Amino acid sequence: MTVDVDDQEDWYKKNGKLKNKHYERELERLQEELVKLQYWVREQGLQVCVVFEGRDAAGKGGVIKRITRRLNPRVVRVVALGKPTEREQGQWYFQRYVEQLPTAGEVTLFDRSWYNRAGVERVMGFCTDEEYERFLRTCPEFEQMLVDSGIVLVKYWFSISDAEQERRFRKRNRDPKRRWKLSPMDLEARERWVDYSRAKDEMFEHTDTETAPWYVVHADVKKHARLNCIAHLLDQFDYEDLTPEPVDLPTRSDDGTYERPPIDDQRWVPARYGSNPPDVDDRA
Repeated sequence: MTVDVDDQEDWYKKNGKLKNKHYERELERLQEELVKLQYWVREQGLQVCVVFEGRDAAGKGGVIKRITRRLNPRVVRVVALGKPTEREQGQWYFQRYVEQLPTAGEVTLFDRSWYNRAGVERVMGFCTDEEYERFLRTCPEFEQMLVDSGIVLVKYWFSISDAEQERRFRKRNRDPKRRWKLSPMDLEARERWVDYSRAKDEMFEHTDTETAPWYVVHADVKKHARLNCIAHLLDQFDYEDLTPEPVDLPTRSDDGTYERPPIDDQRWVPARYGSNPPDVDDRA
């Protein structure tokens, strides 16, 4: 299904990055395959859970946006939970994530997941040593239960170098449109690079299992990471193309009795771009 771009030397710039025209073409092709996969998941009643984890600014959100761009949000949902409420803090740790798991014929994309406990909570001291150790011990059991129940679980870790993360942080800081991405938590995490590295290594040691392995995405080049991740996700399924054929659009009925009210009676948004509608129009 995928194209071996390594054999296409003319696809790359001198710096080793894909040329934009080839990137856009490949992204469109993969997004079309995702639509086919969506129909297949719906038809087969599959429950698909995809976990996205990694460093801050590693590009997880960008990949998720490219995956969902052409898909039906009623079939493919993105879950990005915030800080747990007081009630949730008193629950079984996995409980609020269980509530977000996919039903039959659905795909759930977790933008951060239960692995918060092994990462940010561990490094920032938001959980006790006992809670952390319990998580490392029980997480493989939890994921085994998910897989045994029929859920297709795919886990991605986006790996980024410290130099590239630094570059992206500085770019966010310079751009007012991106500055919201630099939360106080992100800034503190920047200071604790080594602590996060140790936490990630220990997390992998306990949770990189045969049942639910971690797949690592080299994310220093965003466009490469997006294509590689989407192509790999598609390769996890032996799906068929169930895309429906074009339909014959029905003719709109008109019995000749409808009279459109004066167009000036409506409150039109000022046309700062383009022009205002004509006085007589057939628009709805």
